[in-house]
Amino acid sequence: MKWLWVLGLVALSECSVTIPLMKIKSMRENLRESHMLKDYLEKYPQSRARVLLERRGNPAVTYEPMRNYLDLVYIGIISIGTPPQEFKVVLDTGSSDLWVPSIYCSSPACAHHKTFNPLRSSTFLVSGRPVNIAYGSGEMSGFLAYDTVKIGDLTVVAQAFGLSLEEPGTFMEYAVFDGILGLGYPDLGLQGVTPVFDNLWMQGLIPQNLFAFYLSSKDEKGSVLMLGGVDPSYYHGDLHWVPVSNPSYWQLSVDSISMSGEVIACVGGCQGIMDTGTSLLTGPLKSILNIQNLIGAKASGDGEYVLKCDAINTLPDIVFTIDGIAYPVPASAYIRKDHPHKCCSNFEDGLEDPSDPEMWVLGDVFLRLYFTVFDRENNRIGLAPAA
Repeated sequence: MKWLWVLGLVALSECSVTIPLMKIKSMRENLRESHMLKDYLEKYPQSRARVLLERRGNPAVTYEPMRNYLDLVYIGIISIGTPPQEFKVVLDTGSSDLWVPSIYCSSPACAHHKTFNPLRSSTFLVSGRPVNIAYGSGEMSGFLAYDTVKIGDLTVVAQAFGLSLEEPGTFMEYAVFDGILGLGYPDLGLQGVTPVFDNLWMQGLIPQNLFAFYLSSKDEKGSVLMLGGVDPSYYHGDLHWVPVSNPSYWQLSVDSISMSGEVIACVGGCQGIMDTGTSLLTGPLKSILNIQNLIGAKASGDGEYVLKCDAINTLPDIVFTIDGIAYPVPASAYIRKDHPHKCCSNFEDGLEDPSDPEMWVLGDVFLRLYFTVFDRENNRIGLAPAA
């Protein structure tokens, strides 16, 4: 299997821009190959879907929710500064800020990644504001700065971004990406900071206040992020628009989750977050264990759920019904083949929110099947079968 490919630019109408994405080996796969996955999961058991933190401590430090990006597989390339310095970043709908490592970072993780050198940029400005971003298996401590950011052919001036001084823990040492570029709502981000996408719109760089993702499976045409427009050649039929139910996240209401006509989770409705920074389908522990049992997946010694590979050809679709429309996820999507004789479930349990115990995160497993439009202008999400 080829773990990395770079996809060419695709022109869109109405002056919108398409950003090529790279499909990479996930951190889970890197850790498994290094025989470190079991130890890692035992040390960092928190959900890879979402860890929500309360603001606390020093008021000069801003805490932002992030996740453990253990299963991430899609990233893009941006540049920062004048002349530009390139970075591989997670294009993440589950967070809102941009940050990359700096040359001043003293952690071992930074030695394995590209680092930004402020001294090389003629457009760099420092704010002096400290930033502390916590996630499931560590944190990033650094400071806020401003510089020119280029994404595709679009150039944002005076964009605020974080520069790390410390990245404690082993998490970032195994990450293939350098940093994060959030595409979530501003409420998720650092207080008083305008996210990259908002600046694209405010600076008149895109014709429509929306973006879209096409995430390909292997051996198919390239994965892309579309900014400011939608190319209908990437999906079949019509887009079905669903209102955002909580305009802090790209969140929508899910009617039910069923198999063979029977509801197996999300009884009476639940909430789902469309998250490009999560690879798997994540849900409450009780519901996930029920699904693992129904598909015959058993817990393994390394913290994963394994099942027979021939189940891919025999198990029925698991159907997510959203706003009255059925979105089937076939066994070929919710089961992944890690080796010729080892298959794993693509469902995982998350950290339950007591205020909403039926919260789901629909990650790349779902998004590969359904082209997704994130419409900020109208606070809605568009879904259609991917081409």
